[in-house]
Amino acid sequence: MPITVSTTTVMITMSTDVEKVATEASRASRLNEEIESIAAVSDLLHLDVMDGRFVPNISFGIPVISAIRKATTKVCDVHLMIEEPEKYAEAFKAAGADVLTVHAEACKHLHRNLQQIKDLGMKAGIALNPQTPISMIDEVLAGADLVCIMTVNPGFGGQKFIHSMLKKVESLKESIIKKGANTLIEIDGGVTLDNAADLVRAGADVLVAGNTVFAANDPMAVIAALKAIR
Repeated sequence: MPITVSTTTVMITMSTDVEKVATEASRASRLNEEIESIAAVSDLLHLDVMDGRFVPNISFGIPVISAIRKATTKVCDVHLMIEEPEKYAEAFKAAGADVLTVHAEACKHLHRNLQQIKDLGMKAGIALNPQTPISMIDEVLAGADLVCIMTVNPGFGGQKFIHSMLKKVESLKESIIKKGANTLIEIDGGVTLDNAADLVRAGADVLVAGNTVFAANDPMAVIAALKAIR
């Protein structure tokens, strides 16, 4: 089966300073141009939302998701690295999210979170930090449209891939097959052309490539190379 490649958009910190309005407008224009070029060859857009509480970083929020939604018809895969995601699910749906992924570690009632997302008309994903065992989601696995395995510690881009996560991907794939589920496995963090084939062999269906794509001299060629992996 062809691998799905998702690109993470460049993180933007939106300013409320009136003097910076022109700068922000310029950034928005560049973002639209980048989205148009990347979306032309990428299967979907992976959008990381960070609140500075669940992870030690702050990225963009609902207004930027709305702007991205207007700039593309590609699937918007929104990854919430935030506390209490249930409070914001409806707003992210309204902003244009097609897939909404929440962290198991941030949800006291994960089954309820997944059902809420589906009831709103989105596909529901579960993200797991590197230290979190897949056994934590065994009872709700079949109800998830995807599981996002974090292969770096969440919060910052450009980190090195944690190789021990390959075994985790293999174990998750075995669990999905055993349950007869249609859950996709998404890999987020440190994906490169050097480890992508190993991840696909381990059972990955979706590869999120951020720094590998955007730091390349030819981002389109990198995306094409990732999509060619079987």
